[in-house]
Amino acid sequence: MPNWVVLSFNRLWEKQSRNNERKVYSVNQPNLANYQEAYDSFEWERPEYYNFAVDVIDRWASQDPHKQALFWVNNEGNEKTRTFQEISTNSKKLCNALTQAGVSRGDTVIVILGREVEWWEVFTAVQRLGAVVSPGTTQLSGKDIEYRINAAAATCVVTDVVNAEKVEAVAANCATLRTKIITGAGREGWIDYHQCMLDCDDDFAPVATRADEESMCYFTSGTTGYPKMTMHTHNYAIGHQPTGRYWLDLGESDLHWNISDTGWAKAAWSSYFGPWLCGATLFIHNSSGFSAAQTLQYLEKYPVTTMCGAPTIYRMLVLEDLTSYDFSSLRHCVGAGEPLNPEIIEIWKNATGITIRDGYGQTETAILCGSFPCIEPRFGSMGKPAPGIKLAVIDDEGNELPARQEGDIAVLIEPDKPQGVFKEYKNDPQRTADTRRGPWYITGDRAYVDDDGYFWFVSRADDVILSAGYRIGPFEVESALIEHAAVAESAVVSSPDETRGEIVKAFVVLAPGYAASEELALELQNHVKQITAPYKYPRKLEFVEALPKTVSGKIRRIELREKEWSQ
Repeated sequence: MPNWVVLSFNRLWEKQSRNNERKVYSVNQPNLANYQEAYDSFEWERPEYYNFAVDVIDRWASQDPHKQALFWVNNEGNEKTRTFQEISTNSKKLCNALTQAGVSRGDTVIVILGREVEWWEVFTAVQRLGAVVSPGTTQLSGKDIEYRINAAAATCVVTDVVNAEKVEAVAANCATLRTKIITGAGREGWIDYHQCMLDCDDDFAPVATRADEESMCYFTSGTTGYPKMTMHTHNYAIGHQPTGRYWLDLGESDLHWNISDTGWAKAAWSSYFGPWLCGATLFIHNSSGFSAAQTLQYLEKYPVTTMCGAPTIYRMLVLEDLTSYDFSSLRHCVGAGEPLNPEIIEIWKNATGITIRDGYGQTETAILCGSFPCIEPRFGSMGKPAPGIKLAVIDDEGNELPARQEGDIAVLIEPDKPQGVFKEYKNDPQRTADTRRGPWYITGDRAYVDDDGYFWFVSRADDVILSAGYRIGPFEVESALIEHAAVAESAVVSSPDETRGEIVKAFVVLAPGYAASEELALELQNHVKQITAPYKYPRKLEFVEALPKTVSGKIRRIELREKEWSQ
């Protein structure tokens, strides 16, 4: 373990032992010692101008130039560190490089990087510049990348060597793309990221971005059509004050590990805004896949204090021999992405002494509801509304429903919209309008509230599939399948899975001249992997003679899904 980890964390733990209240936060709201008191007294900050790079990163850097922002390690044991000062400096250098390359305030920058240190520097630079950052998973196919560039009218892509090849394959079809930056070895037509760090200076004047100015674009799958562009403004970062402080329970003395892909909004939640608002240090493990054994080894080797992971992560961890590991540094664990099985929570608690606390929110929001550390957990429950959020279960007319009655989960956004709730689905006013019901934002999820105010998730209100933390729209998979000559028609639904929660299942009607076989099923699965991101492929595939439909000809996915889950 590097000396900086030992020394800095020894100092911080000594400081914590002298002050068990741990109220060292980057904002002025009280710690969540009493839920109801904090909920009732919480008030959102509503500045006219806000920029996370300037107002948070630079401020931590100015307070202590040696303050650690992140610690990075890969499978080979190579280690890197960055201070807030280094993140600040490198992001300013990159701002100058982007400006020289013609990227301007308001432009969209597509960022396709894994858990490399550069992702955090780029994310910071794009915000500092006043441009719009649009993260994407490294699993995106060339077709996915082409769609995103054109939909967002992106002018710049920042990526690694492997994904640079995908970009080049579609660049001729992307009229707005002018600038390409690569983090690996030099490539013709690309700007060398690391050369920029050597050539560019760090003198970059702050850009006075308005708090309501666009800053982020996340593509999120829906029931129909290709992914929607979920637009957030600079004050989205403010919306993650409750995420970091109340749900993740972070302070300056914490080393926080969020096991999440950088392409998902969960990374913004728990690998960027939430922890750094609180001055916590990020622990980053860069790997091509997930290993439960290695994760447990790193929890023992490094002084990780808090951890966030999708339920699938915990389901895989509890399959290991937990009694052979030392969890003495770990003090707090959370899960998000889908409900976590109560039995998994119990196994983890028996082994570590720590209760995994669920949190609920969306790509469109910051945290909305959670099993916060100060409330008694009810296993299987989503917990209670986050401070600053008026959350309710409502009926079709927008009326709040009484306890134990199922309805739509909704957030009150009038007269004052909570910080963190998205601006709109860009270029799609109808889809944006469909999320409104009077003064409420409709999340698309169903739940009920018990007599004590705990929320209990029931189901998605649409056909979106949540698999191992990934959000997958059936339309995207069906569109990939139909491109194969053997497929006449298909319907895609969720299917229960012990480890992933649910997986993609495809019901396929074959075209004339084709016969069902295991070989053809495998061919279709591989076909989907090539057409779209591999995580979307149907892990189950069933050949059928016909699909159930309404009188108007629409496929009744709900009938297939209910049959699948009833089994």
